[in-house]
Amino acid sequence: MAAAREVRPASPRRAVRHHPTLAGLAELPARDRAYQDLRYRILTGRLAPGTTLLETELAALLSLSRTPVREAAIRLAEEGLLEIRPRHGITVRSLSPGDVRDILDVFSALEIKAVELVARRGISAAEAARLDALLDRMERNTAAGDIARWSDLDDDFHSSLVALCNNPRLQRTLGEYWGQQYLARQMVVRLRPLPLQSDIEHREIMAAIKAGDPAAARAAHTRHRDRADHLQLSLLHAHLSGAQPEPAPIPRTPEQEESP
Repeated sequence: MAAAREVRPASPRRAVRHHPTLAGLAELPARDRAYQDLRYRILTGRLAPGTTLLETELAALLSLSRTPVREAAIRLAEEGLLEIRPRHGITVRSLSPGDVRDILDVFSALEIKAVELVARRGISAAEAARLDALLDRMERNTAAGDIARWSDLDDDFHSSLVALCNNPRLQRTLGEYWGQQYLARQMVVRLRPLPLQSDIEHREIMAAIKAGDPAAARAAHTRHRDRADHLQLSLLHAHLSGAQPEPAPIPRTPEQEESP
């Protein structure tokens, strides 16, 4: 009889995906307040892509001095949300389909690795219950046709998985790309079909993680990300061109590939 696999405690969770919010803004130091406020305005569309402001104009907009605003702008430029051009101002970046494709290539590859690491580490009964509860809520929102709420919960599910991978460097890098992929998701969330296939794939990923099978978890998450990324890019092209989105192919499992 095989020895029971030890489940190591998770490292303290790091927030990989930070939903835009102004909660607690007033209590933050000026530098963090400038970052959170400016980031919130970008991710929620209050500062539209292509908007260009001088540093003095941004400082007036945020009711802060120029130093914390400058520091916040540099940080957001490193995250790919702003472009700083000396003497020409600070511009909210626009994302082309090519930009989004490149972002997803990196983001998805890292997330797939994170899920593999979670399956290798193993998860506790409490962690599994929390993730299953998220999937239950997502499926209820699918049934209700509330895609916007489902999308928020989908973010929470993927973020919760990454938070269990015990690799702070991987988590930090994913966090740096999160804002860029969030902007792309928000552009097309109203166009996407009911996420019935995503709900099925999430359950397959969870089954592999619970079974402690890293290879199966990696394969299941790869199929999920390949299909979801294809759909997102197709919807983005449709959003920008007014064309009908191309249906995303439903991936086949290895067992299905071997069957006649």
